Amino acid sequence: MPAQLPSHAGPFALGTFAVAPDAAPFPGLVTGTRVLDLSDLAPSVRALVEGWAAVLPRLDALARGDDEGVRHDLADLRIHAPLEPGQILQSGANYRKHVVDLVVAEKESVHGATPEEARADAERMMATRSREGVPYLFLGSPRALCGPYDDIVLLALGEQHDWELELALVIGKPGRNIPVEDAMDHVAGYTISNDLTTRDRLYRPDLKAIGTDWFTAKNADTFLPTGPFLVPAAFAGDPMDLRITLRHNGIVRQDESTKDMIFDIPRLIAYASTTTTLRPGDLILTGSPAGNGAHWGTFLAPGDVLDADITGLGHQRNTVRSQT
Repeated sequence: MPAQLPSHAGPFALGTFAVAPDAAPFPGLVTGTRVLDLSDLAPSVRALVEGWAAVLPRLDALARGDDEGVRHDLADLRIHAPLEPGQILQSGANYRKHVVDLVVAEKESVHGATPEEARADAERMMATRSREGVPYLFLGSPRALCGPYDDIVLLALGEQHDWELELALVIGKPGRNIPVEDAMDHVAGYTISNDLTTRDRLYRPDLKAIGTDWFTAKNADTFLPTGPFLVPAAFAGDPMDLRITLRHNGIVRQDESTKDMIFDIPRLIAYASTTTTLRPGDLILTGSPAGNGAHWGTFLAPGDVLDADITGLGHQRNTVRSQT
């Protein structure tokens, strides 16, 4: 556990915990610094989410003390990722300032535009994309998940290992072809995910016609620290007005509001559901704001520490180490 315990918005949150590093994990109801073992209610947080509408009143009663079950001090527990998702959908290029900076850099270096010309053109492009375009989504591997305080293990292949802090939502109600106006009814809650990317493994020089290799660049074990908690949507506040902050070795690298998303959460859910049926326990990452390592010209190295916060959802601290 970290020296400072993570906090959460609202009267309770959910998480997955263990009493020892090698002990079997259990679903827990978090109320401040105490955790109620929910194993008698469900085998996992995923199972709780699958019955979300029916289980919420019971969780509320338990949070008010309506139970004599086993309670633990949060400080005594290992915190795992809050749930094992069914599928992970990840949104790329979904923060306006981030994408504008990328477009500006390309127009200046490749096309010889002045900074003023490049920025004006990029802003026009983003306005058109927001109005007329659609999100960019790709699949991630659940095997990449690790806990919010676990070590990040760098692969020997590649050198440009980068961070991308994101607001993640958990689906709590199934649906296909979900209308935008109904999309928020399908959200159970929110958590924090850091979508790490090995930049120099993202493009395949041997398969230029195919281009990117999302599997290799993004899905290594431990490359998706997630948690600490699943905070129910009713407690998280306005998800389009949360602060995302990441510190790399104590230096603030990302600090942005979710207001800067190009496609908001309802549009992401609606778009995803045109292709795949969304089911309870699915995880949707909503994109990362400006300030990743590529922007700063620095990448992760053994011994580095990442501290990550999103308003009301808690805190992550991951130490980076080499693959042994």
